[in-house]
Amino acid sequence: QVQLVESGGGSAQSGGSLTLACAPSGSPYDMMCMAWFRQGPANTREAVATRGNFGTKFYADSVKGRFTIFRGNENNTLYLKMNNLKPEDTAMYYCAARGSGDCYLGSRFTSWGQGTQVVVSS
Repeated sequence: QVQLVESGGGSAQSGGSLTLACAPSGSPYDMMCMAWFRQGPANTREAVATRGNFGTKFYADSVKGRFTIFRGNENNTLYLKMNNLKPEDTAMYYCAARGSGDCYLGSRFTSWGQGTQVVVSS
């Protein structure tokens, strides 16, 4: 399994920006697909974005055009750049990883981080 540590959460005003980071450790074969999920006040977990090993990306409709998922060159850190934030983006954001196989919003992930809180005020 992969260990995932998120950072970068905090508070922002509507229209603002935040960048989340996820530092993974473990076998590269267990992190070929990585993703960001979120769980808001309604307590339902939503897949926000995924990134496959060759760079293929998928986004939830609610964040398309505003969020960008990318992987840095240093230590395979995964990022989520969030622009034009809205109050409905308020949630606990989780990083997730899985090994080889499909890499879509509906894929099943095997490793999870502890989460980082994002609060957006209007």
